[in-house]
Amino acid sequence: MRRTTITLLAALTLASALSVTPVQAQAQAQAHGLGKGHGHALGQGPGLENCTANACHFDVPPGTYDVRVRLGGEAAASTGISGETRRTLLAETPTGAGELVTRSFTVNVRTPEGEPTGPDGTAGLDLAVGGSAPALAGIRVTPAVARHTRQIFLVGDSTVCDQPGDPYSGWGQQLPQYLRKGVSVANYADSGESTVTYLADPRLFGTVKPLIRRGDLVLVQLAHNDKQTDEATYRANLETLVAGVREEGGRPVLVTPIVRRWFNSDGTLNNGTALLVNGLGVDHPAVTRSVAVAHDVPLIDLTTRTKALVESLGVEGSKALYLYNEKRDNTHTSAQGATAYAALVRDELLAQGLVSGRLVR
Repeated sequence: MRRTTITLLAALTLASALSVTPVQAQAQAQAHGLGKGHGHALGQGPGLENCTANACHFDVPPGTYDVRVRLGGEAAASTGISGETRRTLLAETPTGAGELVTRSFTVNVRTPEGEPTGPDGTAGLDLAVGGSAPALAGIRVTPAVARHTRQIFLVGDSTVCDQPGDPYSGWGQQLPQYLRKGVSVANYADSGESTVTYLADPRLFGTVKPLIRRGDLVLVQLAHNDKQTDEATYRANLETLVAGVREEGGRPVLVTPIVRRWFNSDGTLNNGTALLVNGLGVDHPAVTRSVAVAHDVPLIDLTTRTKALVESLGVEGSKALYLYNEKRDNTHTSAQGATAYAALVRDELLAQGLVSGRLVR
């Protein structure tokens, strides 16, 4: 995210969490015109010397960090947290008048902070405080302990990636809100990539592969841009990605592509455009399923799940999931659609035992 209103008042060391006394926090809030009567409530808790009314910045190097926030205050509030390149890290959380709640999540900080082939972004960890009535009462950031933290790497295209600009959103950008402290999402999806280009560009799989630790999940959804990839090549590329993940001790998970919103006259999506059959007749979801079976790889059949959801909403209701109204775009998802599709991924991770229930929201 762009950092336009953040004032850095103190640095975070890796040895300990940030803290600030209530008196200091109150003085800083007053100095920046925060508090009562200014819409966004900034509390008096620890860590707030790194925050303005709607954002926090921490000078930390690339890595994985645990974030604990205290939400709420004297008045009823509703607060959500996003970070880095528009990732939703904590869904909007309501609190009653006089109520304080604690929520924790784990966040991946890297350069580039968004798409791997995009700009570097802002160094450190940037968090945005949003919601209909935001109230941040305290925040604590500490380095995550590697042995206690699992990573979920995402390998994908523009339907998965951390999209840099509104109204676009990839489902990987929305997935972190469904996960608790102890599991981070490292989204290395990149716009325009196919299985061919993802393997060829050293900024992509060549960067992801050495970062994988034993037990990490690597979710692979690549198909939308394999428009001219023949079946043998597409299959071989998926197999190369699977083998590469396993070489590092990671666990590959194949994900069939989200559908395009392309209806038949009977209200179904039973056509090649919607179901990702390319110009050479290659049925991407079918090949992905076949590779999963042949190599004993967990499969998230997102094609089937998104098809069912889109058809259930119908021609009109499904427009909000995509950017039809804004861009006449039936491929890329809105924040609403990306959030709904991320929930489907969360459900499959949980149902297949790929992520423990205690780590899922």
